[in-house]
Amino acid sequence: MAGGISLSLYLLPLPQGAFAALLAALAIFIAVIDLEHRIIPDAANALMFAAGLILVALEAFPGQLLWDLADALLRSVVAGGMLLALRYYYGRRSGIEGLGLGDAKLAAAGAPFLAWPVLPVALLIAAFGGLLAVGAQALAKGKRPSRRDSLPFGAFLAPAIWVAYLIAQTGVAY
Repeated sequence: MAGGISLSLYLLPLPQGAFAALLAALAIFIAVIDLEHRIIPDAANALMFAAGLILVALEAFPGQLLWDLADALLRSVVAGGMLLALRYYYGRRSGIEGLGLGDAKLAAAGAPFLAWPVLPVALLIAAFGGLLAVGAQALAKGKRPSRRDSLPFGAFLAPAIWVAYLIAQTGVAY
């Protein structure tokens, strides 16, 4: 946790560095809880969402506050809605719960931190991390991955939101 906080404060000026540090701490907290208990605490999601909206408000240009907040809320609805739709589609097609509701809420909570072009980057990072973990699990067990294998996606999504935010703020991807 200290590494994520330190990196955030080192790479970014205030207030973005402070918000990135909070995001890093929340991401690690969420990942640990999700790995251990397969649940994402609503309080952590709420804090992430509130912090993202506060950052949006602080960064808003004069006269743009309502527009910027509305845009952040729309990003939340779209990000959470996409994972919710994927959850229901996959569940109906396969009979297996592929994503929990907490994952959709986490995507919505992290969306205010991420501009539109960065939202898919966070999901890609999380999905790639999850696929690597499934592959490593299968190798460790000495068998092929199965559709019945599971892992807590929030443990990958929360850190991916933080990493995507850092990428966007530092301009590494542009």
